[in-house]
Formats: sequence, C-alpha cells, structure tokens
Amino acid sequence: MINYLELKKRFENNKDLDTARHMKAYMRNQFDFYGYQAARRKQVYHQDLLLEKKDKKINWKLLDQAWQDKYREFQYFGCDYLISMQKFLEYKDLEKIKVYVTTKSWWDTTDSLIKPIGKLGLRDKRVNELMLEWSKQDNIWLVRVAIEHQLLRKEKTNTQLLAQIIANNTSSDEFFINKAIGWALRDYSKTNPSWVKKFISDHPEMSDFSVKQASRYLK
Repeated sequence: MINYLELKKRFENNKDLDTARHMKAYMRNQFDFYGYQAARRKQVYHQDLLLEKKDKKINWKLLDQAWQDKYREFQYFGCDYLISMQKFLEYKDLEKIKVYVTTKSWWDTTDSLIKPIGKLGLRDKRVNELMLEWSKQDNIWLVRVAIEHQLLRKEKTNTQLLAQIIANNTSSDEFFINKAIGWALRDYSKTNPSWVKKFISDHPEMSDFSVKQASRYLK
C-alpha cells in the first residue's frame, strides 16, 4: 500500500526548483510544484501503482491526502492513481471524484479525471444521467467533464447524450466550456464527420471558437 509520507519524501528528495518555477508560471502561479515533468514524475510511483492493482481496492484516504497537498504533483499522482485503478471504480465513487473535480480545479486535472469517469460510464449507464446533470451545473469544471467524458470512444459514443450535453452549453461564453465543446466534436468527427457537420448546422448559436475547433478535420 502506498504511504503518503513516504511518497512525499521521494518527491522532495529529487525536486528541481528551476523546473518548478517554470511549471508554476505556466499554470498562472496557481499551484506550487516540485519540478517533475510527467515521465520523471510517473517513475516515482510506477511500481507502487502496479502493487496497488493487485490489492484491487481504491485507497480513498491516500487520494484525499494527495488532493489536499499543496504541490501539484500530488494531484497529478491522484489522477494517475485513478486511471490505473479505474476498473475498480463504482458509481458511488463519483461523489468522491466530484470533490476532486471541484477542488484545486484547472484544465490539467479535469482533463485527466474524465478518463476513469468515461470508462465507468461504459460499464454503468447511470453515469449518463449524472453527466447530463453535471452539464447543467454552474461549476465550469463539472460541465467540462460532462462534455469531454466520452472522448476517444469512437463508435461507442452515445451521440444522443453528447448532443444533449453540448446543447445545454452552446450559448456559453466561457472559454474552457467552448474549448471542450470543440474538442469533443472534433474527436467524434474522426468517427462520424457527417453527424458532426449536421450538429454544427443545427446549432447556429454555438460559438465561432467551438465551431472552428470542431471543424478542424472536416472537409
């Protein structure tokens, strides 16, 4: 079992203050960093995650400790942990993940948390209604998760759900929501370009930015 304090020592032993400054500036000075880029960070706990999989049980206490830590690498660890353990997620766990979506929120963690949520949605259809509910919330990060959670599903995409979720937000003037709309449509256009073309045509209220993003691969 991964120990939070031991993991913290490992991070602290090899921190890179120069890289940390650059990473903090890139994230608009919202978070502190140890200075680990993704590949080096994952090396710190790769073997631990392999062992956690054998335990087949999600350690929510550890995840809460990681999310509360002031260093951003711990939130990245939390995302990697959930992605690694995603087949052990249950529907009731989404209330816990919701806390992570709405705490220390930014695009980096949000766009990682969609992965375990999306996988769970393929196993448990109750996730569809929950994502539809999240798509109507005032919190932009819950909305972004709802829009993006079907990314990379290709033929398994629930187009009715995708259309409903996006239609709930086509009048938004929020950059991160409009970017998510464009991204979701662009991704699905690789599978079904005619559907995406029709959706764009049927929703003239959609922002120019979303349309531009969605149309990147359309002829």
